[in-house]
Amino acid sequence: MIKINYVDHKGTNFEVDATEGETLMSAATNNLVPGIDGDCGGSCACGTCHIIVDENWAHRLSDRNSEEISLLQMTPDFEDNSRLACQIVVTKELNGLVINIPEHQM
Repeated sequence: MIKINYVDHKGTNFEVDATEGETLMSAATNNLVPGIDGDCGGSCACGTCHIIVDENWAHRLSDRNSEEISLLQMTPDFEDNSRLACQIVVTKELNGLVINIPEHQM
């Protein structure tokens, strides 16, 4: 299993076991991580899986596409490392990944 750390705005860490090939959104929703809703089911259409990737990990991820950027720019907590969890596929290289959940998601 691949360990992913979701940290809420209060600093509470939710470490989950993710499976290679699933998205960070499905890993969160399957493990009931608060603040990651995924209302659209992972189709990059709603922005309810907004996360902020820890800067030490951001360079390991693929680039955002224009659709993802458009949705993220509509969120109140948009940052340079903002991503949609539905757009990031879990790989072995992401073991230990730290993700911050923006306050507005809670």
